[in-house]
Amino acid sequence: MFLIQRCLSSLNNKTELLKITHASGRFCFSASAKMSKKFKNARRIEGLDDNVWVEFFKLSSDPAIVDLGQGRPDISPPKYIQEELAKAAAIDSLNQYTRGFGHPSLVEALSSLYGKIYDRQIDPNHETIVTVGAYGSLFNAIQGLVNEEEEVIIMEPFFDCYYPMIKMAGAIPVYIPLRYRPTKGNGGSSASWILDLEELESKFSSKTKVLIINTPHNPTGKIFSKEELQGIADLCIKHDIICISDEVYEWLVYTGKKHIKIATLPGMWERTITVGSAGKTFSVTGWKLGWSIGPKDLIRQMQIVQQNVIDTCATPLQEALARAFWFDIKRMNDPECYFYSLPLELEAKRDRMVQLLQSVGLKPIVPEGGYFIIADASGLNVDLSEMTDECYDYKIAKWMIKNKKLTTIPVTAFCNAYKKDFEKYIRFCFIKKDSTLDAFEKIIKTWAKEF
Repeated sequence: MFLIQRCLSSLNNKTELLKITHASGRFCFSASAKMSKKFKNARRIEGLDDNVWVEFFKLSSDPAIVDLGQGRPDISPPKYIQEELAKAAAIDSLNQYTRGFGHPSLVEALSSLYGKIYDRQIDPNHETIVTVGAYGSLFNAIQGLVNEEEEVIIMEPFFDCYYPMIKMAGAIPVYIPLRYRPTKGNGGSSASWILDLEELESKFSSKTKVLIINTPHNPTGKIFSKEELQGIADLCIKHDIICISDEVYEWLVYTGKKHIKIATLPGMWERTITVGSAGKTFSVTGWKLGWSIGPKDLIRQMQIVQQNVIDTCATPLQEALARAFWFDIKRMNDPECYFYSLPLELEAKRDRMVQLLQSVGLKPIVPEGGYFIIADASGLNVDLSEMTDECYDYKIAKWMIKNKKLTTIPVTAFCNAYKKDFEKYIRFCFIKKDSTLDAFEKIIKTWAKEF
């Protein structure tokens, strides 16, 4: 009893709630106390608690909902990559730590593949790094290369992790929007999203350290042309800055289009980090493996961050990924190569979704690459009076979940400075098996009868 009195005395006036229970002859205390100022979050994460993926995952938890929101493939990955993982996990030595900057067989595979694409010899140990997803590559690059108060130029809409990573580095994001400018030649296509190079140049300053480009682009599906990339490259060289090129959808390119790596343009290898993703390449997003290719001096800074944050990635996953790469590297002249067969499969799914969206009054912008479609939802005649979010796209996305059992993602989740320019758009994911798209079609046909 004396002990209880002492505990009560020590809590003093700092405690708002105290519960005392007795279980098995022991007194148990639980207290909700006023938090010490020292327990507050670090300033680097202030304002970063909201996250669209967390929010919409919760909203879509009902199994009756057709989820076309997050870029989570529900198609089957290639059988050979699954089989190679089972084989790798059965080898005792592959269940232990491996080289911190990339499993030897995987960096050799990456060096071989990208050496062909870049038409240069790539040092597997010094010009590559394997990371925890593309997120890990982006984090390592920003943390390793950007100082406090330096500026990073990003294009809106941008994949939503760019901003928090820049903020956590103490740096300053500078925004430049893509602007929708349809013409007779590109109307209704993601090629209508234009980057104004004069406007871009106005964003450079003496503090600019990095420019981030994403092509094929998420969420618009735009593939930057060689002319656009050359204009961006010229500015990077002129202002002597680093380019981080997020190319996780590099293989998902549709008929008549071509993906060009900005690092292959004159003067850009020396200043470019190119980011790739196993999840996007082989439809294994749960493996969380990514990589970066770039010059030794830049990759070394990323390696320093990695060795002090996560050390290394899962060995069996890296070995299985390496074997899958070697399998497809050897058949790159074969249309059955997964790098080519997957976009063919997805192009048919894309076209199906475009037609369905149009049937209910949505105006899809056909993507040139990636596996997302953004659609103009401003023409929908629906009652949103119960929705309290500021942006229209959030309102319509939540209305769809509630009333149509369909999940999409609001495009302003990918914006900071130019939300008003993008709030009429919502994003749909089409890397889905046929049964998922059948369920989507059923929703759409029922909806269409209401028109």
